[in-house]
Amino acid sequence: MSRVAILGAGMAGLGAAYRARELGIAAVVYEKLDRPGGHTRSFAVDSGFVFDDGPHISFTRNERIQKLFAEAVNGEYEVLQASVNNHWRGHWIKHPAQCNLHGLPADLVAAVLRDFVHAQGRETEGIRDYETWLRAAYGDTFAETFPMEYGAKYHTLPAAGMGTDWLGPRLYRPELEEVLDGALSPATPDVHYVSHFRYPTRGGFESYLRPFVDQAKLELGREVVAIDPQAKRIVFAGGDEVGYERLVSSIPLPELIPRIAGTPDDVAAAAARLACTTCVLVNLGVDRADLSEHHWTYFYDRDFTVTRASFPHMFSPHNAPEGMGSIQAEVYFSARYRPLDQRPEELIEPVIGDFRRSGILRETDRVVFREARVVPFANVIFDHDRAPALDVVHGYLDDVGINYAGRYGLWGYQWTDESFVSGEEAIG
Repeated sequence: MSRVAILGAGMAGLGAAYRARELGIAAVVYEKLDRPGGHTRSFAVDSGFVFDDGPHISFTRNERIQKLFAEAVNGEYEVLQASVNNHWRGHWIKHPAQCNLHGLPADLVAAVLRDFVHAQGRETEGIRDYETWLRAAYGDTFAETFPMEYGAKYHTLPAAGMGTDWLGPRLYRPELEEVLDGALSPATPDVHYVSHFRYPTRGGFESYLRPFVDQAKLELGREVVAIDPQAKRIVFAGGDEVGYERLVSSIPLPELIPRIAGTPDDVAAAAARLACTTCVLVNLGVDRADLSEHHWTYFYDRDFTVTRASFPHMFSPHNAPEGMGSIQAEVYFSARYRPLDQRPEELIEPVIGDFRRSGILRETDRVVFREARVVPFANVIFDHDRAPALDVVHGYLDDVGINYAGRYGLWGYQWTDESFVSGEEAIG
């Protein structure tokens, strides 16, 4: 019998375990994999490179979490001023593009400015369709050329198929003066929602979690196959069972709901409508460190395989051997909208080709390490099915007394600090 059973040992699960420990509540964390960390795992390879399970940085403004994470790595972290850019048809554009049009083709800049002027005063409050929101916020030309193109790659469906309840600060809405200044001058203020970020000096992003792992009562290799909320029992692969008084789950909802005994058909159908992306990470080690001046880059070009690239060796000097650099490319798919119908390894060469075409890789550069990893649950897709389906699923979990936390329990766009806090809040 566990007083509190916590399913999943990622940010949310370990946040729940931390809070339970603070309150003196006995809790056990059950993780199906053979190592903790969840979506924030880091991988050190024999050649000396460190890659995270997707690009992770800490830019929380929550001072309590800042302090907690700093103590977790004994104060050994890098503080970096974020530098972000975009690639579009051979042009390198400072991020966000709407404020940095200088140097783009004159006819495109003129069309963007014309449409942006016409869009002034348009109300976006209450718009529930992402394409309509983009056109209202930026005008047709910019919307069609940039965010609608990138969104189709990142979210795997057209903007018209998405809602707007995920936006938050992610898409900057400039004043007309900012757009005009950025069209006329190459020097503009930094207005990205990430200004500075922290990253552990050693061991990759996962280092932030290690003290919480050490403090938790953790059982690895414990895959949940059934939950009986009436009897308050969990069945694991192999047949072992445990009882619980309270249950907190960070298991992705489409995987959790089918494991709950007695789930009504309408709830099962709602869970099946929740969509997410699958990401293939192409990790590259290169025999040159000066690959980019930027920490990450967005690729708008539809004929480029890569959607976003980051440079882990720029997050910490210990993420790559001395004098070498590293690149992590993200390529997105989804079971519903863009199925992954090839072996992940087949994406490595096209991604390398993208980096050579863009100039990030020179013909003389030697790629000393290459791999492809699959992240089955990458990002929640905020399509029009999400909100009504989520209401049904969460309502059912509330009724049967199962608490939920984390990006895939809340089925939202939680950043790492938010996931940790959601785990704490699930304990109370």
